Amino acid sequence: MARAERLLSLLQVLRRHKRPVSGARLAQELGISIRTLYRDIASLQAQGADIEGEPGVGYVLRPSFMLPPLMFSQAELEALILGFRWVEKFADEPLTKAAGDAMAKISTVLPDSLRDSLDSTALRVGPRVIQDAERVDLGIARTAIRLQRKLRITYIDGAGQESERVIWPFSLGYFQHFRILVGWCELKGDFRHFRTDRIRGLVSLEESYPRHRADLFKQWREIQTELSYVPDT
Repeated sequence: MARAERLLSLLQVLRRHKRPVSGARLAQELGISIRTLYRDIASLQAQGADIEGEPGVGYVLRPSFMLPPLMFSQAELEALILGFRWVEKFADEPLTKAAGDAMAKISTVLPDSLRDSLDSTALRVGPRVIQDAERVDLGIARTAIRLQRKLRITYIDGAGQESERVIWPFSLGYFQHFRILVGWCELKGDFRHFRTDRIRGLVSLEESYPRHRADLFKQWREIQTELSYVPDT
């Protein structure tokens, strides 16, 4: 867990407790050491959080302490809403759920005037036309892209031919009618596009691929156009 995320989680835990709670209990709930907890509490206090208590006694966050509200311009808020609504309509199920959760989190820390805009905006996304036909978990692909890990896939091309590939995934494209996994294919020695509904097997390997994801993406962008975004055959 990143430090900023850990500090925010600590504040959220303290908010749930109306009475002083021991450092040991806080550390256990957050999955961190007691020394890390003491450092985090000191950091929050230095940043203005009104946390009372000390080791051996317990800690409590005074109810008067508030995180500063998130501030967006009207155009920024509309862009966020439109993006979330698109994801809810066209992404795979784990991402649609994540979009809803993220929007709910943002809503809770918006000022009242901006929170009212969430439901009243006139921006809409068209009807969902894609069908979730994947037989594999796209979360595995997203994790492999993030960690720059190789994937072993079993793929059925447009002619119905099955092949097994090891690829270096670096992009996952979401379109209205299908989704495309983009990667460097070791079998073909070139960039390839794979429709995710034709992937029959998907395994993340422990081996990292030898090039940086950003370099692969940059090279691919230089030789591709939208019209050439065609699944591998």
